[in-house]
Amino acid sequence: MSIRDVYIVDAVRTPIGKFGGALASVRPDDLAAHVVRALVDRSPALDPARVDDVYFGDANGAGEDNRDVARMAVLLAGLPVSVPGVTVNRLCGSGLEAVIQAARAIALGDASVAIAGGVESMSRAPWVLQKPERAFPAGHQQLHSTTLGWRMTNPRMPAEWTVSLGEGAELVADKHGITREQQDAFALASHRKAAEAWAKGLYDDEVVPYPGAELTRDECIRDSTSMEALAKLRPAFRTEGGTVTPGNSSPLNDGAAALLLVDEDGLRETGREPLARIRTSAVTGIEPQLFGLGPVEAVRRALGKAGRSFADLTTFELNEAFAAQSLGCLAEWPELDPEIVNPRGGAVAIGHPLGASGARLAGSVAHQLAAAGSGTGLAALCIGVGQGLALVLER
Repeated sequence: MSIRDVYIVDAVRTPIGKFGGALASVRPDDLAAHVVRALVDRSPALDPARVDDVYFGDANGAGEDNRDVARMAVLLAGLPVSVPGVTVNRLCGSGLEAVIQAARAIALGDASVAIAGGVESMSRAPWVLQKPERAFPAGHQQLHSTTLGWRMTNPRMPAEWTVSLGEGAELVADKHGITREQQDAFALASHRKAAEAWAKGLYDDEVVPYPGAELTRDECIRDSTSMEALAKLRPAFRTEGGTVTPGNSSPLNDGAAALLLVDEDGLRETGREPLARIRTSAVTGIEPQLFGLGPVEAVRRALGKAGRSFADLTTFELNEAFAAQSLGCLAEWPELDPEIVNPRGGAVAIGHPLGASGARLAGSVAHQLAAAGSGTGLAALCIGVGQGLALVLER
């Protein structure tokens, strides 16, 4: 059996909304449907019935994104009911996992045309109540927020594995001696790069605003922030000696992203030039409390499988869950030129809608490679509970 080449024809995303912000009134299934519809409309030569499957990442799934949000997006977007959909969950890597699974199906000949993406509404993530072990308990019952992080933790899990995500970032900072000032400087650079990219129109080709929502640009970018302003913020996770703050961490967000993937036959049907070709991917595990360093080995494996090195990279989108974990990863890749990392800003500024972020990164890499005309790009994320995921693209 021959392995088929897989091409990214197009990639779109919503502007990323802040927690309780401009997209907070929009259901996640509607956000997902919007990017699916926008993606299909941008390739009018392609019959929507030719889409073999829709893969969507979703890290929560506890609220309006239940019941297979990928299939809901297909139906709400008005695609033919014959188009199926599957939802995948690899927490923060869910959107990129969806891209990888769609690409794998095409490479193996199980599909010719697929849509892959991700969605998250952290604003609308519900509180959940565990079902009582017996009927009619007399005491008070606890509600758990599903917005982010551990809940209803299995007591068999070692305590060192189940620290908060922010404490995990502090552990990475400890491991690599990353200071508060270094983290704040990294965050400031993220905001400045993102603001500059928007000012230059670099996101115009991929961002599709949600109708009726007054949001045309990523909502969390702070053009006027400074080292002085960031220095005033208190540590959020360690009261004594903490370095991780709201200013050098990614915020809570809402958003969706989607990519159109095809083989050679599908490419001819779209009548379009592809943005990039998918080359290789890799996933790895690490101690859960050091989840922030998850991309380190995943990136090395993905590059090795592609026969490439850091020197071959044109651009690298590394998800900025925290400045500390991004800096920790960069410290373990001394051969990587940091100037090519997140050239249009990262998640500290743009935002991190969990299930959508991986698809956003892959789409951004594809658009950057298309703008450059050639090159090799890489998208990678750290993942809660200790994983790393990476994807290599080429043009």
